[in-house]
Amino acid sequence: MKKILVTGGAGFLGSHLCERLLNDGNEVICLDNYFTGQKKNVVHLINNPCFELVRHDVTMPYLIEVDEIYNLACPASPIHYQYNPIKTIKTSVAGAINMLGLAKRINAKILQASTSEVYGDPQVHPQPESYWGNVNPIGTRACYDEGKRCAESLFINYHKQNNVKIKIIRIFNTYGPRMHPNDGRVVSNFIVQALKGKDISIYGDGKQTRSFQYVDDLTEGMIRLMNSPDNFIRPVNVGNPDEFTMIELANKVIQLTGSKSKIIYEPLPADDPLHRRPDITLARTKLGWEPTINLDEGLQRTIDFFKTIV
Repeated sequence: MKKILVTGGAGFLGSHLCERLLNDGNEVICLDNYFTGQKKNVVHLINNPCFELVRHDVTMPYLIEVDEIYNLACPASPIHYQYNPIKTIKTSVAGAINMLGLAKRINAKILQASTSEVYGDPQVHPQPESYWGNVNPIGTRACYDEGKRCAESLFINYHKQNNVKIKIIRIFNTYGPRMHPNDGRVVSNFIVQALKGKDISIYGDGKQTRSFQYVDDLTEGMIRLMNSPDNFIRPVNVGNPDEFTMIELANKVIQLTGSKSKIIYEPLPADDPLHRRPDITLARTKLGWEPTINLDEGLQRTIDFFKTIV
């Protein structure tokens, strides 16, 4: 049994990770300040004697003895991270410093939940880990993009300077049960609008593309990366390389929900990437990982969840 700290553990991704780690026989401490995380995401874990829920903000130091740290704490949807951009930057940067400092003191292995947003509006497609990105450092999304890029730099330098055992995962669009219905992400937006019979809002011409991975595939990738050899410190893309336009996604959601919703078009937000698709060669070769759940199957599971809360 390992003792594992998960920051942001009551969020969408964090709650699934906590659940998986417990099922694998570990002791889990879930840290969250509930800015976007919700207690209801982990309430089913509360009675597990190997689970502990702690209210704490990672911008403040936290002391504990653990074997591993998964640093997931940060609002991840544009609506949430743009609500308080300074807080978003502090969470990414000060949170990384605090968790890296903890890992250094207790000799724990630590994984940073980075993001495909480090590539910005990419000029290389699909995006390999070697691509440096095309990011507007003063744009509306910069608080998240640049915060995560700085966190990656901190991780690399804590490893080089202090021999901290680090892992960096670049997460591409992920969806599944426990997504917040009002987080502004495209999958949850489309499903909620379809189930309510409202018009489905597409921003821009709908030809921009994304790649969608189901949350269970992501948690598997996280754990495989954490368990990879200590000398493997490169950032790794984890995402589904299948690419869909927004129009294709909207039509799939309409079909699977049986909705009579119509598609409407609205202006494209500033700095919104036109294309996003991972090159997962490194994940395949180094982790033996690739996604196993296709979009139709994953969407149906997600729709079934949203039917219970919408």
